[in-house]
Parts: sequence; C-alpha cells; structure tokens
Amino acid sequence: MKAMILAAGRGERMRPLTDHCPKPLLQVGGKALIEYHIEALAGAGITGIVINHAWLGAQIETALGDGQRYGVQLEYSPEPAALETAGGIVQALPRLGETFVVVNADIWCDYPFARLPEEPAGLAHLVMVDNPAHHRQGDFALQGDRLGEQGEPRLTFSGIGVYRAELFAGLAPGVRPLGPLLRQAMQAGKVSGEHYRGQWWDIGTPQRLAQLNAQLTGDG
Repeated sequence: MKAMILAAGRGERMRPLTDHCPKPLLQVGGKALIEYHIEALAGAGITGIVINHAWLGAQIETALGDGQRYGVQLEYSPEPAALETAGGIVQALPRLGETFVVVNADIWCDYPFARLPEEPAGLAHLVMVDNPAHHRQGDFALQGDRLGEQGEPRLTFSGIGVYRAELFAGLAPGVRPLGPLLRQAMQAGKVSGEHYRGQWWDIGTPQRLAQLNAQLTGDG
C-alpha cells in the first residue's frame, strides 16, 4: 500500500513563516513537519510515498530528494496552484493504486500508521481525534465504527485516512474539496472511523507551532 502526503497548501495563517518556506518544511523539534510523517510511514512499512506540492514546491523536492535517506521512495505530484484535497488526490491517482493512505503534512501526531486497515470496509476509513480548542464543533459523528454527519460524539477529522480509488472514480481533474465526497459516502454508510486519543496537533498558526516545538524540545 502506498501513501500520499498533502503538502500543496499556501499556509496563509502561518505567514510570515511561510512567505519563503513551504509549510511542510517548517521546523519543529529539530526537523521539518513532513519528515515526521515520512519516518512514521516508513516505520509502518509504507515505503512508496507521493507528495503533492504547489507553493514553493521545488524547495520540498530539494529538501527531501528521492527519499533514500528515509528508507522510502518519494514521488512528487506538482500542482501549478493548489487543487485542494480531492483534486490533488485525483491528479495523483495513477501513482497510488486501488487503496492508499493519505495524511495532511501540516499536522503532528504519534498515530501508529501500522494499525490502519489495509482494506477499508467501505470507501474510506478516517482517524478521528478529540476536538481541539479552536474547533470545538468537530467534523463528523462516530457511532460504533461508522461516521456520519449527525449524532454524537462529534469528533475532529485528524487528516489521516485510508481511501479506495473508487471514491474518486470518474471525477474530472481540477480544484475539488474532499468534504462533499466524504459526506456522500457517509450517507451511503460507506465511511468507517476510529477514535485516536493520542498526541495530535493541527499546526495552523505560528503560536501552535511554537507550543509544539516547546513540548518536543522540553522548553514548554
């Protein structure tokens, strides 16, 4: 099974840090955010990784290379401008296979990727986490092992999931968000989920980046 790391965002809320550095290369705890994901995926035996990029994407390719030093094989899916999550996945589909992992580059977590299902029961399996202070309303409701729009408890999508290519079948290339596809699949009962209670950070602001760095370096 291959993985895709979503690294094409502009990082507007992280400015001025992202004016000259793509968000996935921002340093925390002594290494770039994206390196934590590459190492964690490699540790789970997932060694074929596709990275999409747009803003300052050449820096990402220069910094990471072919992935040899991480024990993985990196491929890149350049986007002239960010295609959003589903659009980026559609463009990269020919490199991903029938079932694949997707992870947002701009999170930090200690989730063990080896516990992800190799074959989701439906079209997607999402890792959900407790709602952070900046997103108290959550995203979806987890009832048993099924996700839906209504019900309790409502949890936040971590940015980690396993998808079947079938979810994106027939979609034309272009800018396309993931949310509507997931909601449609949820209505058909085809999205499973799990509640992960470990460490998870959404690195959406310079303040949260600094807080995480302080935790990882022992300065917090």
